[in-house]
Amino acid sequence: MARIHLYVIAACAVVLVLAAPTIAADPDHLQDVCVADRASPIKINGFTCKANVTADDFFFPGLRYPGNTNNPAGSLVTAANVETFPGVNTLGVSMARIDFAPGGQNPPHTHPRATEIIFVLEGTLEVGFITTANKLFVKTVNKGDVFVFPRALVHFQQNRGNCPAAIVSAFNSQLQGTQAIAMTLFGATPPVSTDVLAKAFRIGNGKVAAIKGRFPPK
Repeated sequence: MARIHLYVIAACAVVLVLAAPTIAADPDHLQDVCVADRASPIKINGFTCKANVTADDFFFPGLRYPGNTNNPAGSLVTAANVETFPGVNTLGVSMARIDFAPGGQNPPHTHPRATEIIFVLEGTLEVGFITTANKLFVKTVNKGDVFVFPRALVHFQQNRGNCPAAIVSAFNSQLQGTQAIAMTLFGATPPVSTDVLAKAFRIGNGKVAAIKGRFPPK
């Protein structure tokens, strides 16, 4: 009986090892290409395949130029994922360009479906992530540097220089998903109950209402 139990444990371990690649990224595609048909009414876990594919479907010029950082965060994310770049559908990869005004911030957020790796194009930024044990890993990065944020962990980037900064991000998912912590909690639709947030943050209901006013639902 003990030997049978060992065989079962060993078999489970093998299954977990073999499954690891699919857990770590999007599932493998089953054909050479499957350009996303964004107009299709059919909804699946991903996007259906476009019929008439051209080279332009695999081309995206959107990261060429700096984005407009004139907003409260002082940053702008320009995404090259399946929502803007149909050619990456089923390929398990995507990118983004993030531009920062001096002092600008990409606020604390998570990507539930992807690990993120960044390359600094210009500037000096403070970047970091927080583990589930509440340990902060933080680093100052400069032009030419690379930093990685593990999948689903809360992370941020902030421009610490006096000049604009920019990074390119890469993800092991066609659509990484983004949950900005403040917007998720204070700008949800319908809204999270004020007393829930007051208790969670240990502040008064009035302060919660004031913060909600700064994050109008989209």
